[in-house]
Amino acid sequence: MNDEQLAKCLAELGNITRLRIFKLLIKAGEKGLPVGTVQKSLDIPASTLSHHLSKLASKNLIHKNRVGTTQNCIANYDILDIVVSELKEQCCLGA
Repeated sequence: MNDEQLAKCLAELGNITRLRIFKLLIKAGEKGLPVGTVQKSLDIPASTLSHHLSKLASKNLIHKNRVGTTQNCIANYDILDIVVSELKEQCCLGA
């Protein structure tokens, strides 16, 4: 991941609502959560939630998939690992 991509991921997570959504999805595990559950858990209007989910998905921080009539959202743990690794690699350089 280059610095521009990293900055874009961090910018999306810099919004408090998106950060809360992402943290909730991380806690949910690899099965994710239905959109309705995210909405109820965080008390977010549907249109607002849709906007924030789209922003997270645009940077590949989450995946959305449909199971029957339910749309699930799943944190992208691979991207999370990359973001954290990119930041950790800078630790103590030159020390």
